[in-house]
Amino acid sequence: SMPSEMLLKIFSYLDAVSLLSLGCVNKRFYELANDNGIWLKLYSSSLHSKWKMKPKQTETVSLGSAALHDKKPGYWKKEYIFKQTCAFKTRVMRLVKFLDPYTGLPCKNKEAMKVSGLSWIIVLKDKNGKEHVVEKPNLSFKDTSVSILWYGTDWPCLDVLSTLKLFGVTPLLPDQSRPPNKNGPRRFSLIAEYHLANLIESSVAVGADELVQLFSLSPGLLVGIWKEENEIAFVMVNLHYNQLLERSILGSATVQYTPPPNKPLLDDIDSEYGLHDYSLHLDLHGRSCTYLCGSFKCLFCRKRDIENGYLRLRVVNLKDNRKHLPIIGTLGICWETDVFKGNVKDCFVMDLTLLDETGKPFWCFSAPIHMELSTKSSGLYDYMGHIYTADYADSEGKVCIEFVWLEETKEYIIVSLVLYVSTKKVNSWYGTNY
Repeated sequence: SMPSEMLLKIFSYLDAVSLLSLGCVNKRFYELANDNGIWLKLYSSSLHSKWKMKPKQTETVSLGSAALHDKKPGYWKKEYIFKQTCAFKTRVMRLVKFLDPYTGLPCKNKEAMKVSGLSWIIVLKDKNGKEHVVEKPNLSFKDTSVSILWYGTDWPCLDVLSTLKLFGVTPLLPDQSRPPNKNGPRRFSLIAEYHLANLIESSVAVGADELVQLFSLSPGLLVGIWKEENEIAFVMVNLHYNQLLERSILGSATVQYTPPPNKPLLDDIDSEYGLHDYSLHLDLHGRSCTYLCGSFKCLFCRKRDIENGYLRLRVVNLKDNRKHLPIIGTLGICWETDVFKGNVKDCFVMDLTLLDETGKPFWCFSAPIHMELSTKSSGLYDYMGHIYTADYADSEGKVCIEFVWLEETKEYIIVSLVLYVSTKKVNSWYGTNY
């Protein structure tokens, strides 16, 4: 075999990503690729002026030098990776510093994702512990969310699956001068974990067409099942932009990112502190098409409207037809696989962004919503047609929407939109006691 000295000489011409990849070949390569002399050269040339040396000096770094003496193998590799990771996170977080005044979300989310080399994968685990990794999704970006769709022909059998994990994936050492190396070392950040055992019984049925049935699991997961085979056709995840980069980058492979707790700003003067000046940005879409996109200001709740642990914020009033909202197109969620495409009617994806009085995101989600035909008929003089309802609920609040279907013009009209925000959430956020 080739002498270690010669291999070290060859390794000294490689970049950091190549060295990390070589370290995975075998034990000998791992030990050689941990050489402190090589990593100190990389560290000093790219990060720390303290160790910066002239080219001839870096070629003759000896193991007896002060920087290498008494350092364990791999010490400078760890230092290099740590410094590069910190610089990378700082660069990405700087891009998301500036916020959109309408949504309260970063203006340059897409740019930050591109700079970071961010992508998403799902890992399906069966009951025997075997993992199936699915990559290369289709992405659809909206104002406040991204829809991620995975499809293929080699899905594992649905009956044997136990969990699905969603990860944000970034290169361990991103290089802005070239595209991410898909075969290089990567960093995984766990975003969500879903339990797939008894999926059909434990999930919410969103809708169906001739080929597939859609089932939803919180938060934001949509699984398409072939009707005839009762197997997976595709998986779609809807991710809201609020803290999406943090969740996709700053977590670990086993632990999700935990946002810092909100520090309530107490106000002893305002007797209705936390009940007014909310703003809402709402998107209704079907992944590839947008049905509604709008912002609503000055939402409030009176103390007498606090009932059953919820604050009521009325966005669209049934009795005020000036604020009724027409929907563009027929509501449905678009899907596709390698061979087929379709559109499941009477459902949509809702992206909700509720901002507090300072413009800070207060309650955010992106989730598939199912519409149901109501038993009551429209009593409104302006609209005569069937009424449909769409409801959503999580630990922070509820959303209730009423649509009227106008057969003559083939369109939906939103005649009522009400948010119910948990008083527990409000009290925690504002330091109040409603």
